[in-house]
Amino acid sequence: MKKKEKKEVTYWKATLKLLMKILIVWALVSFVASILLVDILNQVYLGGYPLGFWFSQQGSIYIFIALIFIYTKFMGKIDEKYDVHEQ
Repeated sequence: MKKKEKKEVTYWKATLKLLMKILIVWALVSFVASILLVDILNQVYLGGYPLGFWFSQQGSIYIFIALIFIYTKFMGKIDEKYDVHEQ
């Protein structure tokens, strides 16, 4: 395998690894926190509403937006590391 091809393969592996981590966090927040743990989380109140309700209605959206910013930050670092970033 050529050096350039190996670099491309490791770049895509790093990209997919980051994407998998972000998708796992998103799945945990949107599925586990808002569906499976809703009874436990509803014992805590945030802004007058049960925390389980908050996660299902607002929290997963906020986490998704935060994950977009986290993705762009870490993807920029990966791009710079493999020299595929924009100037």
